[in-house]
Amino acid sequence: MTFSIVGFDPVEKEWGIAVQSKFLGVGAVVPWAKAGVGAVATQSYANTTYGPKALELMAAGKTAEEALHLILEEDKEQEMRQVGLIDAHGNAATFTGSECYKWAGGVTGPHFAAQGNILVDETTVSQMAATFMDTKGTLAERLLAALDAGQAAGGDSRGQQSAALYVVKERGGYGAFNDRYIDLRVDDHPEPIKELIRIYGLQQLYFAPSKQERIVPITGDVETELVQHLGRLGYFKTNIAGKNETLKALTDYLHTENFEMREQEEGYIDLDVLEYMKTQEPSTQQK
Repeated sequence: MTFSIVGFDPVEKEWGIAVQSKFLGVGAVVPWAKAGVGAVATQSYANTTYGPKALELMAAGKTAEEALHLILEEDKEQEMRQVGLIDAHGNAATFTGSECYKWAGGVTGPHFAAQGNILVDETTVSQMAATFMDTKGTLAERLLAALDAGQAAGGDSRGQQSAALYVVKERGGYGAFNDRYIDLRVDDHPEPIKELIRIYGLQQLYFAPSKQERIVPITGDVETELVQHLGRLGYFKTNIAGKNETLKALTDYLHTENFEMREQEEGYIDLDVLEYMKTQEPSTQQK
């Protein structure tokens, strides 16, 4: 009931899955991954034991293909399953059982496995593969581009409902306390992939490091705009403020909006934060 792509970035050492389905909360079922080990997408009457079992096998040194063979041989209903795997070294494997609803199939390539079932036709999978190989950027961006291309090519023949993006990286999680680098879900939405892309943009805004070229001093036009929008959003009561009042209001804003990752040394601001601020409407409390 689903199409997905599993991928690996050998430079950044990231493993991830992007998935869409006419199914509520697909992110709770399909994607499994462990940093330094690999990633798994289990779907089509999904056997959710495939995720942890395959990761355990790959952690013990099995390749994606070897892990795939072992999890399938234990499953008497393997012909109803579909699964894609990528191992620690980027080797890929995919399987589509003979009893999966058509169109169903998968393809592997350098550092990815793409697969889907109940699709309009095979173009969804082929477009995911081509887009992943042709797209530049981070693993998350390539996975999302591939998923979006798959939908544009036809996607799930029953329509859309949910989507998810899951990427792991050693110490990539919040505060570097775990490996959950990106974990985003859209559980029920008329255009879940577009919504997933939108919230990925927010995730990057909140948690990605600031780009050095976007960090500027709070002077001139930047200061004027900052004062205007901090005032508009209720962080002080006038659009005219001294330097100290502006810096305090900015700090309050950053901490209220969870922009700690984008906070700069005193007297500087990340322009991405200012651009986002311009799009915001005052909250009820601020009004």
